Amino acid sequence: MTVEGGFIHLRVRSAYSLLEGAAKADALGRIAAGQGMPAVAIADRANLFGALEFSVTAKDAGVQPIIGCALPVTGIGGRPPERWARTPTIVLLAQSEAGYLNLSTLSSMAYLEADGVEEPSVPWSAVAAHSEGLILLSGGADGPVDPLFAAGRKAEGEAALAAMAAAFGDRFYIELQRHGLASQAAAEPALVAYAYAHDLPLVATNDVYFPTADLYTAHEALLCIADGAFIGQDERRRVTPEHWFKPAADMRALFADLPEACDNTIDIARRCAFMVNKRDPIMPRFPIAEGRTEDEELASQAREGLRARLAVHPLAVPLEAYEARLEQEIAVIQNMGFSGYFLIVSDFMKWAVSQGIPVGPGRGSGASSLVAWSLLITGLDPLRYGLVFERFLNPERVSMPDFDIDFCQERREEVIAYVQQRYGGDRVAQIITFGTLQARAVLRDVGRVLQMPLGQVDRLAKMVPANPANPVTLARALELEPRLRQAQEEDES
Repeated sequence: MTVEGGFIHLRVRSAYSLLEGAAKADALGRIAAGQGMPAVAIADRANLFGALEFSVTAKDAGVQPIIGCALPVTGIGGRPPERWARTPTIVLLAQSEAGYLNLSTLSSMAYLEADGVEEPSVPWSAVAAHSEGLILLSGGADGPVDPLFAAGRKAEGEAALAAMAAAFGDRFYIELQRHGLASQAAAEPALVAYAYAHDLPLVATNDVYFPTADLYTAHEALLCIADGAFIGQDERRRVTPEHWFKPAADMRALFADLPEACDNTIDIARRCAFMVNKRDPIMPRFPIAEGRTEDEELASQAREGLRARLAVHPLAVPLEAYEARLEQEIAVIQNMGFSGYFLIVSDFMKWAVSQGIPVGPGRGSGASSLVAWSLLITGLDPLRYGLVFERFLNPERVSMPDFDIDFCQERREEVIAYVQQRYGGDRVAQIITFGTLQARAVLRDVGRVLQMPLGQVDRLAKMVPANPANPVTLARALELEPRLRQAQEEDES
């Protein structure tokens, strides 16, 4: 990386900063590459949801990914004075795997332990305790320090900076931002003076919310959708037209009087040497008696389970066909290394039934496994319905088998608690999905925040082809529906 004329964006919010960021995580690498930047950092609010997606795609684009987080923090400094502002944030960047693990711990802590507060956050004491492998940026206009200096509370601001420097040492940078805000201009002299007086490095950042300058108005609409506000409303959360992914030349010109602040973005990128990599699934281990293997345990339980099933269910085909199918499936499962997985799923299914927790019969391709039926994972006899095992687990297409299991909504937490207690909380994870606004919903929401007449919005929304199985984008809807194109051409405002 060359320092002269260079700049690295260190706090880019992706769309995983939910209803705040407007850049897709998988596009950040391409955007940086298009501007000749050798690296870029993602820093979503309080989460690392985009870390893997961003890492892989940035690397593919020839750009170094830097994993960060804009973490809300309490117990240090002040808070932004605006009434719509939330908990002040600092930016933490992972230098190493140890740093990423600490960042993951802090991000999880923000959601799991911050009870009774307005948003996920962590106490400063936790940040200081998990500082290894992390670089700290002081937080800028939304941080815990700048508002103090802007309000003339110099002693409190200096105390917060001293605490940050004490916890992070040479991994602490005082952050400078120039988005044209009066509060930033008011705080900057004190920040620079403190940095020079205590030999602390400065770093220039741009809090990036959207990729290009022309998306400012669209981003304003996004914030209004998030907050239930209107574009024409005076008192609402907003950013400035400067919160975009500016080219290095623009940032250099903006900080021409403090070139070292831009130089230090390169320095930070050089100090970070970690990205999230894809990993093959780590198979869990099933607790079994000493001297017995998982393969042996699977075969034993499946054979006993089939005998118990057939003792109460009429045969759909000759017994020999059941036994041959069972042995074939057992061999495939063992050869693919999934014995422990089947045993664990069977274990918590049996436990749920024993506790009287309603459990579904098993949906999806898993219902085509005779072993799964024998282990009480599913409730369907696959031979009775002619279901093919290879649809579920095919040795020629190696992938994790997927059981679709439904538990009673009111008691599913009991099953999760059992699995955590039996196999260890550090070996159990839950996943979430992200809802996205479809074309019709987007039109209705944007029409609301623009305060367009309800009838007009409804008429436009109904022009979008409705196909839940294959929803269309707005761009595709314009291609498919001539009336929508005509409405666009007739009213370009």
